[in-house]
Amino acid sequence: MCRIAGTPPRILPPLALMLLAALQQAPIKATCEEMLCKMGFPEDVHSAVVSRSVHGGQPLLNVRFQSCDENRKIYFGSSEPEDFRVGEDGVVYAERSFQLSAEPTEFVVSAQDKETQEEWQMKVKLTPEPAFTGASEKDQKKIEDIIFPWQQYKDSSHLKRQKRDWVIPPINLPENSRGPFPQELVRIRSDRDKSLSLRYSVTGPGADQPPTGIFIINPISGQLSVTKPLDREQIASFHLRAHAVDVNGNQVENPIDIVINVIDMNDNRPEFLHQVWNGTVPEGSKPGTYVMTVTAIDADDPNAQNGMLRYRILSQAPSSPSPNMFTINNETGDIITVAAGLDREFYGEVPENRVDVIVANLTVTDKDQPHTPAWNARYQMTGGDPTGQFTILTDPNSNDGLVTVVKPIDFETNRMFVLTVAAENQVPLAKGIQHPPQSTATVSITVIDVNESPYFVPNPKLVRQEEGLLAGSMLTTFTARDPDRYMQQTSLRYSKLSDPANWLKIDPVNGQITTTAVLDRESIYVQNNMYNATFLASDNGIPPMSGTGTLQIYLLDINDNAPQVNPKEATTCETLQPNAINITAVDPDIDPNAGPFAFELPDSPPSIKRNWTIVRISGDHAQLSLRIRFLEAGIYDVPIVITDSGNPHASSTSVLKVKVCQCDINGDCTDVDRIVGAGLGTGAIIAILLCIIILLILVLMFVVWMKRRDKERQAKQLLIDPEDDVRDNILKYDEEGGGEEDQDYDLSQLQQPDTIEPDAIKPVGIRRLDERPIHAEPQYPVRSAAPHPGDIGDFINEGLKAADNDPTAPPYDSLLVFDYEGSGSTAGSLSSLNSSSSGGEQDYDYLNDWGPRFKKLADMYGGGDD
Repeated sequence: MCRIAGTPPRILPPLALMLLAALQQAPIKATCEEMLCKMGFPEDVHSAVVSRSVHGGQPLLNVRFQSCDENRKIYFGSSEPEDFRVGEDGVVYAERSFQLSAEPTEFVVSAQDKETQEEWQMKVKLTPEPAFTGASEKDQKKIEDIIFPWQQYKDSSHLKRQKRDWVIPPINLPENSRGPFPQELVRIRSDRDKSLSLRYSVTGPGADQPPTGIFIINPISGQLSVTKPLDREQIASFHLRAHAVDVNGNQVENPIDIVINVIDMNDNRPEFLHQVWNGTVPEGSKPGTYVMTVTAIDADDPNAQNGMLRYRILSQAPSSPSPNMFTINNETGDIITVAAGLDREFYGEVPENRVDVIVANLTVTDKDQPHTPAWNARYQMTGGDPTGQFTILTDPNSNDGLVTVVKPIDFETNRMFVLTVAAENQVPLAKGIQHPPQSTATVSITVIDVNESPYFVPNPKLVRQEEGLLAGSMLTTFTARDPDRYMQQTSLRYSKLSDPANWLKIDPVNGQITTTAVLDRESIYVQNNMYNATFLASDNGIPPMSGTGTLQIYLLDINDNAPQVNPKEATTCETLQPNAINITAVDPDIDPNAGPFAFELPDSPPSIKRNWTIVRISGDHAQLSLRIRFLEAGIYDVPIVITDSGNPHASSTSVLKVKVCQCDINGDCTDVDRIVGAGLGTGAIIAILLCIIILLILVLMFVVWMKRRDKERQAKQLLIDPEDDVRDNILKYDEEGGGEEDQDYDLSQLQQPDTIEPDAIKPVGIRRLDERPIHAEPQYPVRSAAPHPGDIGDFINEGLKAADNDPTAPPYDSLLVFDYEGSGSTAGSLSSLNSSSSGGEQDYDYLNDWGPRFKKLADMYGGGDD
């Protein structure tokens, strides 16, 4: 394989690329059969386009020399050695920094064999690249190849790889390119890509090292591209290495170096090191006196015209006694005097935005009689105050001039004023006096920076937005500016001051406003489609200051409301008469989402269209009337479907409550009261419910009163004479227990009846003493002291059987055992009821007169022998 590659191209601005293509020699094409080795340069004249600013040591181009014998030592030289140097590898370097002229720069590159003294020469023309003006898309696509180098050896007719790599001339890229990106730069290729599958890569800062990703390469095609604009002030050049490996990762080419220079564009303006320069010069200095040196810097290339600075004086204040008192060296910034007449100054200072403040006191001397017109001074401002910020008043006692601020001064606009003041007497000097009629002085007023309130821009801010914007949506950004540009303070913080509907929130850092609820034009907080919210911007100065801004949201209507009928109730006669009901459609939306409206009656229920008919009489109005000749009096709910003209339409079914009544000859209802009573409204229903509740409360109070009355009656009956009260006394015991486990009872009395202590040893008053028949005591079942609770039922049943057969077990025939119920009981002993000695002849027939409760007793005692 064989190929002779042209000089690797440098990437220039589009126009520069076009020019470079015209000046560059076309590649030489040859086949292996046709090519014969010819010693020397492949061309007589080589043209190249380089940057206008050339730096010392900068590689400019690579001259190609064909050597047919690798053993021959070739030495390169330049006809302009003070400007250009040619390295052993054929790379031409700049020996010093200089600016290329508009005309091409020419010099000769020579190659000499020291042994044979044979010499070859080639003329080189360097043309400065033109300004970046853009190029056609066709020119931008002319991306040439960088081929890994070849060398032909003497002992072979084929090309062999040379041991040393070529030095590729640098690729020049203008900074701040607008793209599009990625922008193709150059294609890296190896001639072995026809026989092998190769992979290309680049390494170095800007590729795989920080800052990464600026340059990328297609691993298959070897196309090298830049992905974003470059900034020369950050990185002036990039040094990359290109690699070619096979699919197994084996290196098939020696890496080649690629230098990418970022071409400077004039994108930075000069800036002085200080905003205010203070210099001193003796009063009455002679012309040529040095005053000071001012210095500015420019971030652009200092060796290019973009970074070369020149100084000049724009203005002088005051302009007297001469408008050109100073001059400045345009290269060094040295300021010197060029005229005489410099007078002494007075100094003063004033905080910004303050008025009616005396900032300087001018003192004059006059040897005339004090307080006379010849002594009184009159001051006037002759220069340095074009906007009338100051005035000078005369102190009548001291004759001093008082320099006073009369208009607010903004520090960010004017930091210093140099005023020229003239003083003269009220009357002119006498004739023959050789002194000047007035005396002048300069007053330097320094403005002091104070913390000022931030202000929103614009204020108010108008935003047009359709209603219905959902919560969480970004609405706009409302930010403020801090007029204190020279104060060291952090950024502003934002907060909400007024938001009547609580629809908005603002980001405290960036001022982005988002919604917290759905925006509704029909809200009561919206007036004339406008919603106003107020926000606050605060700084952290000393003292902290804040400013307010109003956001006006003009809400555009959408069709989000359906029309409704108005009024909701109407009255008509029960017969077909010309007394139609006029109704109006009401829609909170506005045009075009409102009228004209369409009115119609629904198909269901069928009685609606059978009984009624509706006719539209205008865009917003319609008439409802009876379709039939007679409709019974009563209250009828008539649904009406109303549709607006929005897109899409919105419709609703409104119910009109119609009261049909009997009418007189004048068409007035005569039974409206009966109709109203038949159809109760909401208010009437509420009143009825309240009456029912009050009635229930009264009934409940009556029941409580009755119960209390019964208790009082029962309490009075307890006071009846005991002799006359034959009812049993029932005492209430509120202890029924929860079972054996819950009671503190001695169960042993059930388990061991014999262990019950005799009545005789019990305290008096605890038990009543009853007599017990004397009989042999039967045997009761005995259980263990700690029985299982589960057999208590069996034990009780056995004890019950034994008690039934025990004549000595209570209750006795004559004695009954009762628990002690307290002393002084009004009831006598009941044992006399069955006593044979208790008066058997007593007549108990009166028990029949006591009512059903005593019928049993009457039968027992009043029934004779039966």
